[in-house]
Amino acid sequence: MHLSPLVTSLVEPATLLMARRSRELKAQGRDIIDLSLGEPDHDPPTFALAAAHEALNGPWHKYPPVNGHLDVRQAIARKFKRDNGLEYTADQIVVSTGAKQSLINVVMALVGPGDEVVIP
Repeated sequence: MHLSPLVTSLVEPATLLMARRSRELKAQGRDIIDLSLGEPDHDPPTFALAAAHEALNGPWHKYPPVNGHLDVRQAIARKFKRDNGLEYTADQIVVSTGAKQSLINVVMALVGPGDEVVIP
């Protein structure tokens, strides 16, 4: 099978390298706080698990709107105002699957073939 140069030139992300090194050090008995993958070391709160279970019984079995459900974006806007003093509308907020997905969305929206990107 022939893979594209894009695939064959991929290198392992630094976060995965850090996670592997963390596991190695833990296996050696070292006391490690692993911040590499953003994976919590504790279970979700009981109320969050209950809400997730309730949602499974609701109408949430279809793809969401691309920018996220309006009520979620409104709640995020309220949180930013309440906790951070930041004013955003729901239309200025996008719910994504994570930072990496958001970053690639931005790059794909702003950068075209042949464009040069300078990262300081």
